[in-house]
Amino acid sequence: MQRYFNFRELNTNYRQESVAGLTTFLAMAYILFVNPSVLSDAGMDQGAVYVATALASAIACLIMGLWAKYPVALAPGMGINAFFAYTVVLGMGIPWQTALAGTFMSGLIFFILTLTKIRETIINAIPEQLKLAVAAGIGLFITFIGFQNAGIVVDADPGTTVVALGDITAPGTLLTIFGIVITAFFMIRGFKGAIFYGMIVTAIAGIIFKQIPLPDALVSTIPSLKPTFGVMFGNLGDLFTPHLLVVIFTLLFVDFFDTAGTLMAVARQAGLLEDGKLPRAGKALSADSVATMIGAVLGTSTTTSFVESTSGVAAGGRSGFTSVVTAGFFILALFFSPLLSVVTSEVTAPALIIVGILMASSLAEIKWKDFEFAIPAFMTVVTMPLTYSISTGIALGFIFYPLTMVFKGKFKEVHPIMYVLFVVFVIYLGWAA
Repeated sequence: MQRYFNFRELNTNYRQESVAGLTTFLAMAYILFVNPSVLSDAGMDQGAVYVATALASAIACLIMGLWAKYPVALAPGMGINAFFAYTVVLGMGIPWQTALAGTFMSGLIFFILTLTKIRETIINAIPEQLKLAVAAGIGLFITFIGFQNAGIVVDADPGTTVVALGDITAPGTLLTIFGIVITAFFMIRGFKGAIFYGMIVTAIAGIIFKQIPLPDALVSTIPSLKPTFGVMFGNLGDLFTPHLLVVIFTLLFVDFFDTAGTLMAVARQAGLLEDGKLPRAGKALSADSVATMIGAVLGTSTTTSFVESTSGVAAGGRSGFTSVVTAGFFILALFFSPLLSVVTSEVTAPALIIVGILMASSLAEIKWKDFEFAIPAFMTVVTMPLTYSISTGIALGFIFYPLTMVFKGKFKEVHPIMYVLFVVFVIYLGWAA
C-alpha cells in the first residue's frame, strides 16, 4: 500500500494521510446537509439526495485516490447545485429528472473531451477574465439565495422595489444571523472545518431556543435511494432542445474550469506540480467527469473537485490515500441521515452565504481598469443574481466580450470559438425571450 501511493517519495505516512483525510472531510462535510436542502427545493426527495450525496462523494474520492492518486476530494458542487435547482428546475420549468439527464450528459461530454485535445482548445479559447467573472457571479447568486432562505431579503411590493429587507427580528432570521457571525468567527480564526462547525453550533442554538426540534435519533438505517436512483435514464430523449443544450453547456462550463482550477491549486499547495504542469492530469479530470455521471445516476447534481481539499493538504496530505480516507468518512455518514431534521434552511443559509463570499474573491483578479474586460465581467457577475439565472449571466458575458474586444481593436485576440459562442448565445437569449 505504501509503495502504491509512493509514501516514501512524497515523504508521508499512514497517520499523516489519515489526519489529512479527516481534515478534508470535516472541511466539506457541510455539503451532506446543504445539497439535500438545495435540491429538495427542486422537488427531489431529501433523504434520497442525502444518500446520493454521500455515495457519490465516497465513490468519487475513491476514484480520485486510487486511480489518479491525488489528495483531492470530490462531492456535489456548490453553485452548480443552485444552478440545477433554482435556474434549471424552478426557473426554466425543466423536470428535475430531465435536469439529472443533462448532468449525466455533461459528465459524458467532459469525459470525451478529456480523452482528446479538444479540452485544451476550449480552455485556451475562453479568456481568464470570463472564468473569474463566472465564479464570482455564482458566488453572488448563492449568497442571494442564502439571504432569501434566511428571510433577510424578501419579495417587496412591486410598486416600490423588487426586494427588501425582511424582518430581522424574526426568530428564524436571528438564528441565521447568529450562524453567519459564528461561522465568520471560525473562518477568521482559521478552523479547518469552519463552515461545518458553524452549522453544528447554529443547529444547537436553534434546538436550545426551540426553533429546531430535536432529532428522533442520531443514527438510523440508510434512507431509500429509490426516489432518485436511475430516473435520469428515462429522460435522456428530452435533452435535445435549445434550453437543455444551454443547460448542458453551462454545467459543462462551470465544472470544466472549476475542476481545472481546483486541481492546480491543490497540487501547487502540495508541491506536486512538475515544471508548472499537473502530472496525471488526464486521470484526474477523467475521475471528475466519471464522478459526475455516477452522481447523476444516483440522483444528485454535478460532482466536482472541492477546493476544501487544500485543508487536508495543509494537514499533511500528499497522496491519494488522503482521498481514500475521506471516502471512508462519507460512507460512515450514510448512517447519520436523522440529522437532516435539524439542518433547516436557517442552518444552511449561513453556509451558502459564506461559500458565496469565498467564490466572490475572484473579483479581485478582474482587470477593472480595462473596460474591454470590465464590461463583460460586470455583466456576467451582476446579471446572475439579478435575473436569478447563472446561464443568463454566462450568456451576456459571452456576448459582450467579443463586442468589447472588437471595439478595442483586439478582434484578432479573440478565439474563433468565442465568436461561435457569441452567435449561439444571441440566438439563445432571443429564443428564450
